[in-house]
Amino acid sequence: MDLSKFFDRVQHDVLMHRVSRKVRDKRLLRLIGNYLRAGVMVDTDWQPSTEGTMQGGPLSPLLANILLDDFDKEMEKRGHRFVRYADDFLVFSKTEQSATRVFRSVERYLTSKLKLVVNHDKSRICPTEVVDFLGYTFRGFGGRLGVSPKNLKKFKARVREITRRNGGRSIQSRFLELRRYFQGWVGYFHYGLGKKQVQSLDKWTRRRIRACYWKQWYRVRTRIRMLLKLGVRRDEAISHGSSGRGPWVMSSSAAMHVAISIDYLNKNGLANLEAIWSKFASKK
Repeated sequence: MDLSKFFDRVQHDVLMHRVSRKVRDKRLLRLIGNYLRAGVMVDTDWQPSTEGTMQGGPLSPLLANILLDDFDKEMEKRGHRFVRYADDFLVFSKTEQSATRVFRSVERYLTSKLKLVVNHDKSRICPTEVVDFLGYTFRGFGGRLGVSPKNLKKFKARVREITRRNGGRSIQSRFLELRRYFQGWVGYFHYGLGKKQVQSLDKWTRRRIRACYWKQWYRVRTRIRMLLKLGVRRDEAISHGSSGRGPWVMSSSAAMHVAISIDYLNKNGLANLEAIWSKFASKK
């Protein structure tokens, strides 16, 4: 279930009533109220904010949790299995018929009690196998977690951006940016990743990097010299270095696997997805 423009439509009086249940300090309540009613700039004009909270600020997710705390308790009271993160949530049931009934009752509660609007275009009743939630999918019986195809595409798009073969960036700057990105991405998605999957992504990333090396060695003489320097046999270095094929094709060649080996990449600072994932997996 998706809430339509949640942060834009939060009713201030409904929210402040729930905040005041726990917060007794009138100065703090006044400060939060001023925050909510601060208004917004549209182009060069100031417009009052009569509903909603400002997005992007650190207080908005906290206020969302305060507002939806009643929703959590209502779901628990009804005995529903559910999961919620800020304004994103799933409610589970055993059959499609019961899911339809629960959907209607939940929508009535959100509309009447919390004055929120359900987005019917993005809300649906469906099996868990086709659900994406916070970048995760549920696979097979029991709902084993996996990374959604959409987020795997985003991962590859970001790696392609970092390892694109133009722009004059050094290999080391690419390695540094990849390390930072890998640590954050695996830190979030490690619950849905498996060993074979991270090994496959590692292999694909190494090929991208080998293509970058090949692009940097843009002269035939330089390619032959670098291949020889990195341990490739002379006849293979000459035949590969003289090839007119592009960087992506040559990145998978036997000579490049010898020259730019996994050990070579590790020693020079390329982050290893499997190694990062293993640290998280060992803590599960």
